[in-house]
Parts: sequence; structure tokens; C-alpha cells
Amino acid sequence: MTIRDYLKDNKLITDGSFGTYFTDRFNTDEMPELANTRHGEWVEEIHKAYIEAGARLIRTNTFAANTVLLDADMETVQENIKKAVSHAKKVVEGSEQIFIAGDIGPIPKTGMMEEGALEEQYYELANTFIKEGIDILTFETFADMEHILPAIRRIKEENDIFVMVQFSVNQFGYTNAGLSARRLLTDALKIAEIDAVGLNCGVGPGHMEQILNGVYPYLEAKSKFLIALPNAGYPKRIQNQLQFANHPDYYADKLSAMAAKFGLDIIGGCCGTNPAFIRELVKKADTRQAVWESKSVHIELKTKKVRHLGFFEEEDGTIKNKKLIAVELAPPADADDEKLLEAAHILQKSNVDVLTFPDSPSGRTRIDSVLMAEKVRRETDMCVMPHICCRDKNAIAMRSLFLGAHINDINNMLIITGDPVPSMVRETIKAVFNFDSVGLMNIAKDMNEESFSASPLVYGGAINQGRRNLDVEIKRVLRKMEAGAQFFFTQPVFCREDADRVHRIKEETGARILCGIMPLISRRNAMFMKNEIAGIAVTDELIARYPEHGTREEGEAVGVAIAREVMEYTRDFVDGYYFSFPFNRVYLLEEILKK
Repeated sequence: MTIRDYLKDNKLITDGSFGTYFTDRFNTDEMPELANTRHGEWVEEIHKAYIEAGARLIRTNTFAANTVLLDADMETVQENIKKAVSHAKKVVEGSEQIFIAGDIGPIPKTGMMEEGALEEQYYELANTFIKEGIDILTFETFADMEHILPAIRRIKEENDIFVMVQFSVNQFGYTNAGLSARRLLTDALKIAEIDAVGLNCGVGPGHMEQILNGVYPYLEAKSKFLIALPNAGYPKRIQNQLQFANHPDYYADKLSAMAAKFGLDIIGGCCGTNPAFIRELVKKADTRQAVWESKSVHIELKTKKVRHLGFFEEEDGTIKNKKLIAVELAPPADADDEKLLEAAHILQKSNVDVLTFPDSPSGRTRIDSVLMAEKVRRETDMCVMPHICCRDKNAIAMRSLFLGAHINDINNMLIITGDPVPSMVRETIKAVFNFDSVGLMNIAKDMNEESFSASPLVYGGAINQGRRNLDVEIKRVLRKMEAGAQFFFTQPVFCREDADRVHRIKEETGARILCGIMPLISRRNAMFMKNEIAGIAVTDELIARYPEHGTREEGEAVGVAIAREVMEYTRDFVDGYYFSFPFNRVYLLEEILKK
């Protein structure tokens, strides 16, 4: 019997937590996954205890079996997984209707990982289970689907398996990535390759019920099997160890009621739950399944359909049919904003569509980009756009920032990952980087659905056309577009090769692109950009165009000429231009745009 056949007539009860029960049972601080190769009898004992308690699905002891958490190469990790599967199969042998799921937990992202490395490792882990004869995979305790979804889609193309995905949220219904349970569950319900979806870990049964109360109206016409695996409650630290409250009766009462109320299909336990919890759940839960019908029902989210006002639209909502002009004004590093305001007032008289404000570039303190944008907006009544980077704030702070910006009528934003903290201060100042720009865009997309439906945030991203592997950058652009990015600013373009790369990105993505233009104002300025600013391709040929000991006027004239050339050979495919003037010399814009 397959798990799909079983679920037609029965609710499926899983095991409880392997990790916390392992620690309590054997009084050890050793990673549970290491027992797969060192203490196989311990692993089998825990599986047996859960089966004897009545569990009909056990998860392999592999939650942390990855190269990062095991600090091992992939071959060693695969051997660990094979041992874990062997132990689970040995225990299940001869038992009817006991299923084994290959358990895959989040892989921490390290700074050394190349683009796509996480997706590839999730695929390799999943493929290892399949090669060992496992046809059920559970991806549990995830904060988003960014890195697992490509692996799931790839593995489902190649194999007929059952895939479960579970998200971990806090008491308020948000993951560590700042995404809401509603957003994640409704998104997952639309994905054909996922068979079952739900929540695990993070909260106890009471809070999980509250979260599902808020989400359920959007899940009534469900297209997947629903899962709920709450914690036993919340732990206390006793003698340097986390200990959960031991109330199996309460747990079983709450979860069995939730299963009936929300039509849950798969129920069981996470952190703090042991065989006693599962035994009580088996006694109290009505595991008869309601009449099963094909659940491929369209889900209609209850959000308003509204126009996304952005700087690229006219006040009446029509798209501007001219090349858009954005100008960057760098907030000062001290409290003196006089020069920036002077520049803003100069641009007030020009043909500029939006002023943008970097968010402490290069990891150095500057006036907050949102506050600077708000002051300029008040004084000039111009359209403004702060840059928002991921370096300095966690998901809670980011949501607060979006809310604060919104109530001040700042709804245009450029979302970027951000530069790292300079190496000389890393011992005292730590970056956050809980997510990259795609993760932050997903938070903005989530908040547009939940909080800003009447006046949504309009946000875009950056393009690094100088990336060595342009195919990787194209994939990044597409991912940002999926996360709601409506426009893109490129790095400054100085040569035809850079322009050609931008052209290819435009052709393959269809993105709305504003070409970055930085009118360098002297030979010294050009040399500095070439040698000290990463990611900007200033060629020797360009530097040679600047007179070695030229006057200010001569240097600026060369910068203006180069800017006009770049505009000319990008005119046919870009949607506008994004100007960044060294030392706020914004008066050069008039000369550059002169007919």
C-alpha cells in the first residue's frame, strides 16, 4: 500500500521528535545523526519505541545530515544517510502499513557557498534516499522554499515519490525569513510537485491552532494533504539543557481536536514530543479520513486587486512612454545634509522621475536611507526611492521599516543584498544577512498581500552585468521577478561589452531595466573606480580619454561625452537610465540630457 492509498481512508500519525528524545533517552550531547554510524542500536531503539506507541510513519535520523552540519564531504554524508535508512528499514521489516520518510532539514548557508550549491545539495540528499529505496521525502522546519523548490521539481521529474514540505513559524505566524504561514502555505498549495504541506516545530499545539485559525479560510479548498507537527510546548533551560514540559494528555487533546477542525491529514510531533505523546495521540485522534475527493481545487486569495503605483507610472496609472530617469543621491556620513538638499533642489527643476538613496554602501554608516528619502520628499515633493539592504536588520526590523516607510507614503524601494561590513571592524560590528535580496523581496511581497493591498510597495532589484557567469545573473533576475521585482538598476555601464551583457539580460528575462550611468569626472576619479571599487568595469581605454592633468571642466566634459555614448548604444533596449554622480555633481545631468 502506498502512502496515497493509506491517506484516502486514514489520517496518518507520525513519530515524534527523534532529536530531543535521543538526547533524553541516552543522556548525550552527541548529534543524533552521528549515531547512524556509531550507535545503530540506539537509532533502532528509538524507531521501535515510536512504532510501538502507534506511529505509522517514522522519519529517518537525518535532519542534520548535510555537509555543513556534519562538517563532512558529500560522500560521508551519503554514507550516513544510507546507514540511517538501513536502521529504519530493519525496524519496519515485517510491519504492515508502516511508512518511512527520508528526513531533510535546512542546510545553513555559509559565505563560502557558490550560487546554486544549496539547491544541488538538496537534490543530492533527496537522490540518495531514493537510491536507497525511499519513496517518501519530508523537507521539514523550513523558513521558505527558495532553495528546496528547484531540487523538489528536479527530483519529481525523475521519480514517482511523495513529497512533504513543512514550515516552522513563531507564535505570530512568521518564519525566520520573515514570511507568513498564510503566504507559504497558499504558495505551496499551488505547486504540483508538492503532495503534502503544513507546519512543524516553532510553536506548541495551542499557538499552532491559533495560526491555523487565521490561515484556514485560505486553505478550505485545499489541493494537498495538510500536516501539523507541533512541539510539546516551549522549553526551559535547566542545568544548561533545554527541557520541554511533559504533558502528553494536553498535547493529544489539542492536536486531535485540530485534526478534526481543520481536516488535517498527517499529524504527529516535533521537539519535546516522545513516544508517550504519540501513544496518547493514537488513543484520542479519530484517524478515519473524510470521504476523499480529488483535491485539485483553485484557491482564490482574498486580497484586493489594486494598481501598483510606481515611479514608472503616470498619476493616472498609465505607463510612461519615455526613457525614465533615476538619480542617486548618497546620504552624508554626518548630520550635515545641506549639499544633498542643494542637489535635490537642482534636480527638482530637471526631467527626473525618481531620486534614490543608498543604504550605507560599503558597510559604512550614513544617514538612514528611508529617513533621508522622507526629508527630501517633504522638501521637494519629488518621487523618492530608498535603497534597502539586508546587511543590518533581521526580519522583524525589516517589516517594521516597511510599515514605517508606508505610513510616510514611501512605497518605492530598491531592494539589494548589500555590501559586507569592512574587514577592519568585523570584530566589533556584525552583519545580519538573515536573507539576501530575494528573501527580502519575498517579505515585501508577503506584506503587499497582507498589509498593503490598498497601496502596495513597488520594489526593484540590482543587476550585476559584470558577473563572470552571466547565466547565473540571469537566473537571479528571474528569481527576483518571481519575488515581485518590477524593475532593475544595473551597475554602471562604461563600454559596449557591458552594454551587450545588459542587452542579453533584457532579451532573456524581459525585465524593465534602467541602465546605470556614472559620469566619471577626472582621470583620478576613473583610476580610483577601476582599482578600488569591485564590480565596476572601468577600462584602460576609458581612462586614457581623460587628460592626465586636465582641468575640472575638461574632466567633466569627458564624463558627459562617455555618458551620452552609453545612452546612445543602449537606447534601443533599456527602459531608462540610473545616474550616479561622483561628489553629487548633479548639474551635469542637464548637459548629458541636452538634445
